[in-house]
Amino acid sequence: MARILVIGGGIAGTAAALGLHKAGHDVAVFEAHPDTAEDIGAFLTLATNGMRALAQLDATTAVTAVGFPLTSLRLLDSQGAEVTKAPLAGADDPALRYRCLRRGELNAALQAETVRRGVPLHHGSRLVSVDDGPDGVTAHFSDGSTATGDLLIGADGLNSAVRRLAFAPAAQPRYAGQRVFYGYTDGAPAAEGTDAITMVRGTEAAFGYAVSPTGETYWFARVAGDPLPAGPPDHRTAAERREELLPLLRKDATPAADIVAACADRIMVTNATEMPLGTPWHTDRVLLIGDAAHAASPATGQGASMALEDAVVLAKALRDIPDAPTAFAVHEHHRRPRAEHNITVSGGISRGTHAPSRAGSTAPGASREDDTLIRQLAWESPLVDASDPEA
Repeated sequence: MARILVIGGGIAGTAAALGLHKAGHDVAVFEAHPDTAEDIGAFLTLATNGMRALAQLDATTAVTAVGFPLTSLRLLDSQGAEVTKAPLAGADDPALRYRCLRRGELNAALQAETVRRGVPLHHGSRLVSVDDGPDGVTAHFSDGSTATGDLLIGADGLNSAVRRLAFAPAAQPRYAGQRVFYGYTDGAPAAEGTDAITMVRGTEAAFGYAVSPTGETYWFARVAGDPLPAGPPDHRTAAERREELLPLLRKDATPAADIVAACADRIMVTNATEMPLGTPWHTDRVLLIGDAAHAASPATGQGASMALEDAVVLAKALRDIPDAPTAFAVHEHHRRPRAEHNITVSGGISRGTHAPSRAGSTAPGASREDDTLIRQLAWESPLVDASDPEA
C-alpha cells in the first residue's frame, strides 16, 4: 500500500482518489479552494465513456443525483433546419447515458463521495513547493503545513502548480482559437424536449443547448477571434457579454439568438485552451492527470470524461504494478494516444481546420464505444503491460 498525495480536489483529483482508495492505497486530497464552488458557473456534459469510468469507481449514484440525462443529439444548420437527429451512445442504459450538469455540482458530488469513503479532503491547501526525493515526495502549502507521501498526483487543472513546480521547464497551455460563452436562460425554445442536446452550425459561432427538466436552457457558444486579455478575470457585465454575442447569432435563423437574448445575468466567457502535444506527464514519483496533463479545447466536450478515464487507468496501474515508475509509464502508454488525439481533434474544430463528418463523431466515445477502452476501464480486468503491442 502506497501513501499517495493528490493535489487538486476537482473532477480529476476526486475521481483519482476514489480509484486509488478502491485499489487499496492510502490517499489524501489537497484542494487550494476553500469550498466546493470553484467554477460553478460553467456546465459540462459527461459522455458515455465518462459515465462508464464513474461506474468502475462505484460513483454512478453520486453523480446521477445531480444534472439531467441526454439521449439524443440534434444538428441544425444556419437556417434552423434539422440536419439530423441521432441517439447518443449509452441511451438505453441509465447508468451510461450522457449527463449534463454544472461543473460545481459535479465537483461537490465527487468531493462528498470522497469524504463519505473516508478519504481525507483538505480545503484551503494551496501548493507552493514540491520536494521530490529518492525516498518520498513532500508537498509544502501556503499555510506552512506539509504532507509527505510515496507518490504525488497532480490533478490541479489547466494552470497546474504541480506541473510548474515539479517539471522544468514547465509546459504552458496555449490559446486554441476560440472564446467560449456559457449561460442559462429561464424558459425553453418551443417544442423542445429535455433529453436532447442541440448543436447549431452557425455562420459566425458554433452554438449548443440542452433543456433541463425544470425548463431551464443550458447553452454555450464558441466564437473565433482574439483571446481574452491575460490578467484579472473578465469583469464585463452579463449585458455586455450578451451584446457582444448577439450580433453574431442574429446572422442566422436559428433559436440561438432568442435563447441568448432572454438570458438575464448568468453569462460567463473563457478562452478555449489546450496543452501542447508531448508535454511530460511524470517523474518517478509525480504524475499529472486530467487537464494538468492534457487539457483540450472544449469543442469535443470530452475534458471531464477524459479525466475520469485517467482516474480508472491510473488506479488499475498502481493496483497491478508494484513499481510506481513502471506503473506511471504504463498509465501514460494507455492514456497519451487517446488524450492527444482528443487535443488534436478538438483543437482542429476550434480553429476551423476539422469538421465532424456526422453528428456525435467529434469526440472519442461520442458515437460508439471503443472495445479497447472498455477493456481498459473494466475494473476486474488486469491492465495489460505497456510492452504488449495489442495494449
